[in-house]
Amino acid sequence: MRRLAFLLRPGWIALAIVVIAFTYLCFSVLAPWQLGKNTKTSRENNQIQRSLTSDPVALKTLLPQQDSSAPDGQWRKVTATGHYLPDKQVVARLRVADGDQAMEVLLPFVVDGGPTVLVDRGYVRPLPGSRVPPIPPPPRDAVTLTARLRDSEGPVLDKESFVSDGVRQVYSISTSQIATLIGTPLAGSYLQLVDDQPGGLGVIALPHLDAGPFLSYGIQWITFGVVAPILLGYFAYAEVRARRAEKEHGNVRAEKPAPTTVEEKLTDRYGRRR
Repeated sequence: MRRLAFLLRPGWIALAIVVIAFTYLCFSVLAPWQLGKNTKTSRENNQIQRSLTSDPVALKTLLPQQDSSAPDGQWRKVTATGHYLPDKQVVARLRVADGDQAMEVLLPFVVDGGPTVLVDRGYVRPLPGSRVPPIPPPPRDAVTLTARLRDSEGPVLDKESFVSDGVRQVYSISTSQIATLIGTPLAGSYLQLVDDQPGGLGVIALPHLDAGPFLSYGIQWITFGVVAPILLGYFAYAEVRARRAEKEHGNVRAEKPAPTTVEEKLTDRYGRRR
């Protein structure tokens, strides 16, 4: 055990702490973060793929009650008959559509015999200064919509909603937050209109079916978490070998008698007599 005493020196202790902390982060934070994103992306891609070949279903089959949500039905095409509430319009800021800045226009829709659901009518382009442009009003009569079911987004906690250009503006499509702002109960999921729908604006395209690099990143963090302690062990082993070799070399020199006469000193130094 004496040969491992050097591991108790401050430098080695600090290195061990760094390696242990890094390994812990790799397995408990970084790898699960990337693998979780891969799982979410794969799930969403599968839902989109299924929705492309599935016929629309009635919204009330997926959202039977006012407080319902349907996370397993995201991107599913649904149909609903009812009417808009034009006086409760909200605009979501800082969105991107077709690679350019956009605002998404949101409006409650009262489903006949069903819940009130938030409808994303589509996007408009902001005016200079991020101002809200004139927005065509929705139909006031009863209409039938075809849309895709979407999960509610989480609210952006550090950005408050505000009213500007005569419109309430928010930073995320959070159905619970918007329900509080407009004073109207909303279902947990919302609708995103497809093309050629009553009240529709610029159509929001479907995401690309790309799994992304999250799986490979997750595997890389797992690899780093495995390699880091192995390298620490290798460096410790190399240090032990170096110390052992130095000790053996010192013992050899100690066993050789020291030269006493001038002739012996010259022979020891030059390997031959002078």
